[in-house]
Amino acid sequence: MVKILATFLYVGYLPWAPGTFGSAAGLLLFYFCRGNATIHIAAALSLITLGLMVSGRAEVLFRKNDAPRIVIDEAAGMLVSLLFVPYDLRLAVTAFILFRAFDILKPFPIRKLQGLRGGIGIMSDDIAAAVYSNVLIQIFLRLASFKAS
Repeated sequence: MVKILATFLYVGYLPWAPGTFGSAAGLLLFYFCRGNATIHIAAALSLITLGLMVSGRAEVLFRKNDAPRIVIDEAAGMLVSLLFVPYDLRLAVTAFILFRAFDILKPFPIRKLQGLRGGIGIMSDDIAAAVYSNVLIQIFLRLASFKAS
């Protein structure tokens, strides 16, 4: 069960770019949550909780720190990136690109968070990257609405 959850239903086993595909799986979840903030929040919190519970154990199974196959953190991160963002394909794609960029580049303090041990380290850097992405999108939305009025 740990492998199934940590790899987000085996998405992490894809042979190249598993993190990107894990993020895309999170984007697909956003589609199913569209327009329902309660379901969206519940899904994000559930993935974060499950990720914290299984990702550290998955490291042991895969015998590698933050093994590339562990992608539940990317799926959870995408949902956090899109919290309180209107359902719009352009915004979803923007969030996806921002999240992947922050997750790969790991600006301060994200890189430090990744150094934490176990599940907290695996999950926290992606959640921080998601918060950065969400904040930028929220700023953009506020500026766009201010300009429109």
